[in-house]
Formats: sequence, structure tokens, C-alpha cells
Amino acid sequence: MINWTYQALNQSKTVFMQHTLTSKKLLHSKWTSVSPAHKEKHFMVTSVEFDEDGKVIECVIEALMTKREIAINWRTLKDSKIWKMGWK
Repeated sequence: MINWTYQALNQSKTVFMQHTLTSKKLLHSKWTSVSPAHKEKHFMVTSVEFDEDGKVIECVIEALMTKREIAINWRTLKDSKIWKMGWK
């Protein structure tokens, strides 16, 4: 029992959390880039397009500072290594 506990503690890994996000709540959601570039840190989802089955086929975010729009794969917003929910 002691050896198993010791091994379990030594095998712990850093786990990055994924944000809970559904495609229905995408529009107008706010995001902060973990690694901002070109003064583009804060973003808002400005457009979401769905197919006949209700699946997202296009997601567009807009940088608040520059107003530049970028089409992205909406699932990347779930990655906490890239995005934080809200404006931080």
C-alpha cells in the first residue's frame, strides 16, 4: 500500500483545464489571450455560423484594440493554455 501511494504521488502530472463551453453560448462571449501579440489581448466572438445540423462551421473573433477580425476553430477557445474566459 505504501509503495503504491508513493508511486501515485510521483506520477502526478500537470493537467491543463479545458473551459466548459458550448457552441450555443459562443456569440458575444469574451476572451483574453494568454500570449497576446500586436496589442491584441482582449477578444469577443462577433459571429458564429451553424450548419443544418447545428454544428459550428465558422467562428469569428474580434480584437478589441485593433478591431481586427479572425476566423478561428471555436474549440481552441476551450484550451486554457491559449485562452482565458472573460477579460482579465
